[in-house]
Amino acid sequence: MNAIGVIQRYIKYYFTSKTKFKIHSPFVYDFITNVLEDNTAYKEYQISKLLYNNLSKNDNVIEVADFGTGAKSYPYSSSLKRISKMTQRSSIKPKYGELLFRLIKYYKPQTIIEVGTSLGISTTYLALANPLAKITSIEGCSTTAAKATENFDQLKLKNIEQIIGNADIFLSKLCKKTDKLDFVFFDANHKKKPTIEYFEQCLEKSHNDTIFVFDDINWSQGMVQAWEYIKNHQKVRLTIDIFFLGIVFFKKELSKENFKIKF
Repeated sequence: MNAIGVIQRYIKYYFTSKTKFKIHSPFVYDFITNVLEDNTAYKEYQISKLLYNNLSKNDNVIEVADFGTGAKSYPYSSSLKRISKMTQRSSIKPKYGELLFRLIKYYKPQTIIEVGTSLGISTTYLALANPLAKITSIEGCSTTAAKATENFDQLKLKNIEQIIGNADIFLSKLCKKTDKLDFVFFDANHKKKPTIEYFEQCLEKSHNDTIFVFDDINWSQGMVQAWEYIKNHQKVRLTIDIFFLGIVFFKKELSKENFKIKF
C-alpha cells in the first residue's frame, strides 16, 4: 500500500463525493436515507463490537498463511502474528461492519458469500443481520479459520458455513454448485487480477437484485483499476463509492451511473 497515494485519493474523494441532497436517483436517495443514514442502535452491533474489542486486546500469537497481498512467495507466505494486530490492521472496523449489517437487514439477501473470513468479525455482522440467510465464508488460512469458528461458536451463530482453502480455487467451485448469489462481500486478495477474477466468477450467478460489496477499493493503484473495470462492466448498472467500500447493484431498471457518496 502506498500511504501517500491513499491520502491523495481520499482528498479527491472528499471533495467530489455528494450528499443525498445532490442526488437525483430515487434508488440512491432511498439507499442513503434507509441504509447509510440509518442511525438505529441495533442491539446486534454490540455483539460484533464486543468481539472486535476483545480480539483487539488478544495478544496470543498464531501462524498465519497469507494468500493475498501480504504473500511474498507462491502460493502463500507464512508468519507469526498477534491476534490483536491482525484485528486492528485487517478486520473490518465497526463503522463499516454496521453498514454491512444494515445492507443485509434492508435488502434481505438469502444466499451470501464472503470471500475472506479472517477472524470472522465481518461474518458476524452478516450473520446477525439475517439469521435465516445462508452465509458461506472462504478463508485460506486454517489457523485463522479455526479462530473464526471459535468466535462463531461462542456467539452461537448457526447460519455460517466455512470453506478453508485458497479463494483462487474454491470460489469458482462454490459458484458452480450455487444456484444464485444474492450478496457477495469481497475481502480477500486485494490485487487487481484476483479481484477481477472473483468478480467474474460470482457474476455468473448474479441476478437483478444481487449486491456485491468490495473492500479497500482505494487500497492500491491495482485496486483502483479493478474498481474501474467493475464500474464499467456492461452488467453493472449502478455503483456507490464510499472510499473504503464499493457497492455494486445490477438492477436493469436503473440508469447506468456511478456515485461517490459521503460516509
